[in-house]
Amino acid sequence: MALEENERIIIPDENGEEHLFEVLFTFDVDKTGNSYVAVVPAEQKEDEEVEVYAFRYEEQEKNEDDLSLFPIDSDEEWEMVEEVLHTLIDEENNE
Repeated sequence: MALEENERIIIPDENGEEHLFEVLFTFDVDKTGNSYVAVVPAEQKEDEEVEVYAFRYEEQEKNEDDLSLFPIDSDEEWEMVEEVLHTLIDEENNE
């Protein structure tokens, strides 16, 4: 199951509390073979400033509805993800 735009996913925090997020978009990086997802809290109001979260993810082979999310650790990886996010946001704003 590939994540779809406007799909909602539940992500637990470090305390085990579950939070609902809306998927903005996903993208793959051919050079590394990694997949990334950008999400925003689902309960956010339209007029609020949006805080975007990004994770590297892998789909589970046993259950394709299950994902493993990984934090983005390196500065190099963050810079690459931010560049892609800015490009996708700019493209969306120009439509």
